Parts: sequence; structure tokens; C-alpha cells
Amino acid sequence: MVSGKAKNCRTSLAECCPEADRDLIDRFADTLWMENGLGEHTLSAYRSDLYGLAVWLHEQGGRSLAAAGAEELLAFLGVQYQRGRALRSSARLLSSLRRFYRYLVRAGLRQDDPTANIESPRMDRPLPHTLGEADVEALLIAPDISQPIGVRDRAMLELLYASGLRVSELVTLTAERINLVQGVVRVVGKGSKERLVPVGDEALEWISRYLAGARAVLLGARHSEYLFVSRKAATMSRQAFWYRIRYYAVKAGITGALSPHTLRHAFATHLVNHGADLRVVQMLLGHSDLSTTQIYTHVARERLKQLHHDHHPRG
Repeated sequence: MVSGKAKNCRTSLAECCPEADRDLIDRFADTLWMENGLGEHTLSAYRSDLYGLAVWLHEQGGRSLAAAGAEELLAFLGVQYQRGRALRSSARLLSSLRRFYRYLVRAGLRQDDPTANIESPRMDRPLPHTLGEADVEALLIAPDISQPIGVRDRAMLELLYASGLRVSELVTLTAERINLVQGVVRVVGKGSKERLVPVGDEALEWISRYLAGARAVLLGARHSEYLFVSRKAATMSRQAFWYRIRYYAVKAGITGALSPHTLRHAFATHLVNHGADLRVVQMLLGHSDLSTTQIYTHVARERLKQLHHDHHPRG
């Protein structure tokens, strides 16, 4: 018969984690929240990684998180890989461990960083899938603008492509954060960082049209601080809007792979294609690191190579 504690261990790593390690992980997560403003989803990922290591160390002989050495960490990473953990996931796990042990050193809880000489697994960074300008145009005009929901969706799609917002930023955008006169939107992105993003005339026109009638129809007698609303709720969920994008892609005859970030990728790629400075694109997207933005130069390059292959007589 399986004990109650064993059952808990199977359902929750936190239940198996030694109390001292669990307290240390909580202190680390609290520090990340206070110093970096990380969201609960990101903090949960850090906790899960560290709970997994703490439980494994305990099973191997009872060594604590704070006392683990490089050999034990390498063995743990090897076990995870043998269990089928993907390279990208393994790299993220190592990143979590690095941040944790650097925190311990900074807090004076140990002298050395056992992750200092552990190399990240090498992998090719996949290029984000994007749409050509003709496909974007077909997607934007897909909503039925004779209906309030269609006007709302057209405004959302236009704003997404015009500004490069993340879908999560779009659906949580409040009405007071967009200035139709100045043509800008104030966005609160990852880590609660705020940025000012210009919005093109076409998107502004559709947002104005939405505000002039469709929004009030969708809200009815309810009130909402959010810009984009639905008939049932004062705001839309990220998943609900993702379903709308997929619906309109099918309607527009777009058969390629899509993701919630497809229009964000298109925004960045098309800017780069038309000669935009990479640091400007970085600022508009809200990337903290330019290397993250540089992926779009590769997308543009791959597109040029494909065009050459398709149309040049010696391609």
C-alpha cells in the first residue's frame, strides 16, 4: 500500500521537497519577484525546476540544494536528458539553476557557483514563422465588419500588426492607454516594463470605429476598463483571441503554421524587410536584449534566399 506521503510526492514535487530546501526556494522566488517583477507563471517554472533538483538530491543521499556540487548538477541534468527532456527544455533548466546558485553566492549562502563551468546544450535557434504581406492583408480583412464582433476583431488584428504587441498585451490593454490623437499606445510588457508604441493610421481608424459603436453594443449595460471586450466578459482571454486568429486564417485561406505571435513576427519581419533599424524594432517589440530581435534579420535573409531560389533561372 502506498503511503499518503508517497501519493503527495507523485502529484506534487513541492510535497516531496525537504522543508529547508522549500524555504530556500521560496526566498529565491520572492527575491525574483521583488527585484525583477517576474510573473507567477515564470516563478512557478523556477520553483518546479528547483523542486525537481531538491527531490532528486534527497533521493540520492540527502544532500541539500545549497550544498550541491557541479558533479551532482551534471548528473541531474544527465538524468533529465535520458528521460527524454528536449534540448531547449534542458537549456532552460540549466538557466534556472544558474540563476538560483548565483543568488546563493550573492546572498552569502555559499562561496562558489557550481554551475559556472557547466556549458549549455548547443542548438540551432528555430526561425519564427511569419506571414508574407499578402497573407497579412488577407487575414486583416477576414472579419465580417457588418457585425460588432467583426469590427472588434478587425480593430484588434490591425492594432496587433501595426504595433507588434504580444497577444497578452493586446487583450489586457486598457482604454486609457491608447491615445487616438497622438497615435500611440502605452504598453505594459514583461517584467512590468512600460513602452510607448506608435500606431498607424489604418489601425487608429478601425479602433475609432470600434469605439464609436461596436464596443458599447458588446458591453451592453456592463462596464469595463479594458479596450477590447466580448459579449460575455469584460475582457478577452489570450486563448479566445487565438481561436479568432485561427478562424480568420482558415477563412482567408492561409494554410501555413500559425501561432499567437504570428502577427507580431510579421510586424517585426516586415519592418526589417523595409529597412528599419534593428534597435528601433527592439524598442518597439519591448525586447531587453538586441540578440532576441536579431532573429528577424535571419527571417528576412531566409525569405530573400527562398525568393531567389523560386524565381532566379539558376536558383
